[in-house]
Amino acid sequence: MRYLYAILPIALGFLLDLLIGDPYDLPHPVRAIGSMIAALEKRIRRRFADLRLGGTVLALTVAAVSTLIPAVLLIICYRLNTALGIAAESVLCCYMLAARNLRDESMKVCRAAEKGDTEAARKAVSMIVGRDTSVLDRSGIIRAAVETVAENTSDGVTAPLFYMGLGGAVGAFFYKSVNTMDSMIGYKNEKYADLGRFAAKLDDVLNFFPSRLTALLMTAVCPMIGLDGRNALRIWKRDRLKHASPNSAQTESACAGALNIRLAGDAVYFGELHKKPYIGDDTRPIEAADIRLANRLMYAASAAMLLISCAARALLFGRFFS
Repeated sequence: MRYLYAILPIALGFLLDLLIGDPYDLPHPVRAIGSMIAALEKRIRRRFADLRLGGTVLALTVAAVSTLIPAVLLIICYRLNTALGIAAESVLCCYMLAARNLRDESMKVCRAAEKGDTEAARKAVSMIVGRDTSVLDRSGIIRAAVETVAENTSDGVTAPLFYMGLGGAVGAFFYKSVNTMDSMIGYKNEKYADLGRFAAKLDDVLNFFPSRLTALLMTAVCPMIGLDGRNALRIWKRDRLKHASPNSAQTESACAGALNIRLAGDAVYFGELHKKPYIGDDTRPIEAADIRLANRLMYAASAAMLLISCAARALLFGRFFS
């Protein structure tokens, strides 16, 4: 029975995310983590002349607080009642997953593009990407949505599941705190090159195994959902390092190969053109329906990671708590 208790929060959290996603009108732990990062950034800039040291302090503080709070909460809940603990941990696991919201937001782009409403598609994609969308044509908008689904399959779904397998909801909170820091201060520009260096490097380390495992799971599930697994593996092997980040192209390349399309290429961020290599082959023009296929691939790979996470959690729980 104790093995069931170990994996139930992960499975229920995943199911909750599939059913309801993140409620927009309720407080969210990731937003709280973001507010903490923003507040600490102001203090660090005032108090530290060495911003690399200050950034290290910021990252360690945010990660420690973000991990400690859910750990204490769950200890209290489990001591009061096992069912209460499972319920609380399931909700926390749900908060750490973004499959439903990623699908919902990307499908807004898909539906607008299918209707021929390029401006509505542009507005929808601007909500989920960091690049300048004003310079994108219809194909560029669709490509940006597919890339976001592919990259965030790991960052938003499978990587949190991976760390749930190692440490339950607490492990996912630790991962998500670092990932949130990377998205806020992990830029290689003049403002954040020093302050965000430690957080960015830590995020690279934490995503190293999950991103590669996710890419392999993407290739493995392709035959089950009607996609090209052989080509996914080929493109992944060839293009998985074609990105400034050591991890971002892992899932993008697998997705590009699975869909037989070309992703990436030059992009504009904050008015500045960034030269990027292409990922995948220009076998056919990208279509709005490819967003649907990318989401199908995301869900299938996530389900596979869920099974691995639950197995790892049961194994570790039995080893350390038998």
